[in-house]
Amino acid sequence: MSRQFPDPGLPHPDSIRPTSHSLQSPDLVAASGDKTGAGEAGVQVCPKCDHRQRAGRIECERCGVIFAKVRERDAPEADPLRKPESAAGEEITPEGGWAAQLAGLLFEVPAEEMPLLAVGRAIVYVGLLVWGWRFILASIESNTVGESFIHLVNLPFHEAGHILFGFFGRFIGVLGGSLMQLLVPAVVLCAFVYRRNVFGGAVGLWWLGENCLDLAPYIDDARAGQLMLLGGVTGSEVEDYHDWEVILRDLGWLRFDHAIARLAHGVGAVLILLAFAWGGYILYRQFRRAE
Repeated sequence: MSRQFPDPGLPHPDSIRPTSHSLQSPDLVAASGDKTGAGEAGVQVCPKCDHRQRAGRIECERCGVIFAKVRERDAPEADPLRKPESAAGEEITPEGGWAAQLAGLLFEVPAEEMPLLAVGRAIVYVGLLVWGWRFILASIESNTVGESFIHLVNLPFHEAGHILFGFFGRFIGVLGGSLMQLLVPAVVLCAFVYRRNVFGGAVGLWWLGENCLDLAPYIDDARAGQLMLLGGVTGSEVEDYHDWEVILRDLGWLRFDHAIARLAHGVGAVLILLAFAWGGYILYRQFRRAE
């Protein structure tokens, strides 16, 4: 067997000595690494002011920075709906399939949210609860929703719908006002859920239901034409001015105006009740987590 001589270009193994870096204390390495996590046992270092403090705190006791916000800021931005991947790059499907994914998406409560945010959401929830019950219990003929402040919020979207959908013909243009009233809150709902703000999604669902209730008196008035419209006139005073008179007449459904109005009111009531349940459950989980 021939003897192998070491490569003259490489240092002799006996000449290699550990450096001061390799002998550095593990605790010191940990403390000088991720400052938002625990360094030495029971100690964490603030990433902003370098203050050493007891581990497990949510915010720095000296400068007040919230550690979770720092981690969120420093982490690379990711798609909120992207599925987790394995080391091999394959998508990992949670147990339970799509139903479990949907439940996780709709009922997720981030642990990093401030307790004060839950208090603000609770105030909004109570306001929507009182307002929503008033709308649900009011009769269609009373037009309680149409005489409320939020009707003035819906009205610009209604009128914008006539303009946007008017490019697709007269019938779609007339229908576009009511369509836009439903599309805008639906988009708001989806946007909040996509951004992982599920309480905001519940508010969007409430708004969608409220718009269904808002349309019900308008549909109910299709034949009577007694509802005061934008411009200070009624549908009976100006020909082809009442949206739902035109829509139902062109469809041949004018005699069903009261039934369709009751359907719109019922759908709106169900959506608002679902929003109550959804938002209330999110608040319940958020307050339980804050305890």
